[in-house]
Amino acid sequence: MQTQELVTLVPWTFIIQIINLFIQVYLIKKFLFKPINDILQKRKDLADKEIREAREAQDEATSLKTQYEESLTNAHAEAAKIVSDAQKEAETKAETIVRDAEQQANALKAKANADIEQEKKKAINEAKDEIGSLAMEIAGKVVEKEISEADHKKLIEDFITKVG
Repeated sequence: MQTQELVTLVPWTFIIQIINLFIQVYLIKKFLFKPINDILQKRKDLADKEIREAREAQDEATSLKTQYEESLTNAHAEAAKIVSDAQKEAETKAETIVRDAEQQANALKAKANADIEQEKKKAINEAKDEIGSLAMEIAGKVVEKEISEADHKKLIEDFITKVG
């Protein structure tokens, strides 16, 4: 019969063991699971915070990238406009310089023509005077007489009109 006693269940021991089990579960839950859960919750909160900050940083980086691309596009457009304006200004200046050069060339040409005409008239007048004096000498030798100033001028005028 002794073997049967080993297998038998004593009700008070069983109740005490169950109470002991509940006390152990309560103590483990309170002193072990609660701090572990608190630590796990803090880690979860920290991970969530880091993920949120990473998303915000990614959104900010995307925003900055968009702004950078827009400013780069604007800079390209501005550069193209500056180059276009510079080309237009250069063309305008080139046209102005060419126009001024043409005006100066025309002015120099007109002055040269006027100088040529003046020199031509001067040469013709000198030739007239020379021809007149030669004609006077020839006429004086041919006629061998003295001619008055008025006759002298008339002879020169007649000679010049005949010569051309």
